[in-house]
Amino acid sequence: MRQRSDLIYVYDGSYEGFLCCVFEAFLAKERPFDILTEDRLEPTLFSVKWIATDYTKAVRVIRGFEKRLRSDSIYLIENGLYCCCDKIELIMLDFIVFAFDHGRSSASALGSSEVNELQKAVLALKREAHSFIEFIRFSEYDGGLVSVIEPKNKVLPTIAPHFCDRFPNELFLIYDKTHKSALIHKGGRCVIADNVEDFAEPQPGAEELFYRELWGSYFDAISIKERENPVCQRTHLPLRYSRHMTDFVRGKVVENQIVDESEVEATTAKIALAALKYGDLSNQPT
Repeated sequence: MRQRSDLIYVYDGSYEGFLCCVFEAFLAKERPFDILTEDRLEPTLFSVKWIATDYTKAVRVIRGFEKRLRSDSIYLIENGLYCCCDKIELIMLDFIVFAFDHGRSSASALGSSEVNELQKAVLALKREAHSFIEFIRFSEYDGGLVSVIEPKNKVLPTIAPHFCDRFPNELFLIYDKTHKSALIHKGGRCVIADNVEDFAEPQPGAEELFYRELWGSYFDAISIKERENPVCQRTHLPLRYSRHMTDFVRGKVVENQIVDESEVEATTAKIALAALKYGDLSNQPT
């Protein structure tokens, strides 16, 4: 393939669309200056080539991967688009060209910049996904579970198998506030919806707020005040995680909400029962 050209490829942002960019680059024997989605394209002096998504071409590229590359190389390519580092599509294309030139063991050539850059990007994605598996907190709204996250990378496809296996019979939604997408699970089926611009987190009910306060009281009870170090805590648990965790988000039961008397009485009874069972819950609202 020739040296970098003055062309910019523009595609629809899908994995199949990116594979069509790969197909076009190999067919024309050219290496574009950049590969962008339409929403990221800015006025430029470079020539722009629009790449339409053609599933026939995408399938041909996938078959080429299966024939020429090992599973570890294919894994890097399949997860690369979930990484949100700069020029990720160009990094992936350079890796594919390198892999086709150097054979099936190309993913092990960490000394190569083409391999190393993609490896680092996918590793960052895996680490962030692992963190969200641990740090995601759900709140219950009308029988469904809802969580909001703010990841750097597009982690929803990576964490989806874990939560779908963990809650196979639950209705739940994980909203990615950064990338405006949502993982929705219902009746054993899981989908990821993109371009979810108008999502608004529901107001929690009295029972949900009660359990938040109960969990918060436990969080305070096991804490050693003399050893509290907020700076160190933010180092291990950045604010983009903690701002959506019920460990740190408190709420007052029935505060600024209209609920019937029976719901208030039931909540008060639960607080009293918890006080008898677990000891002093003086921080709980009455």
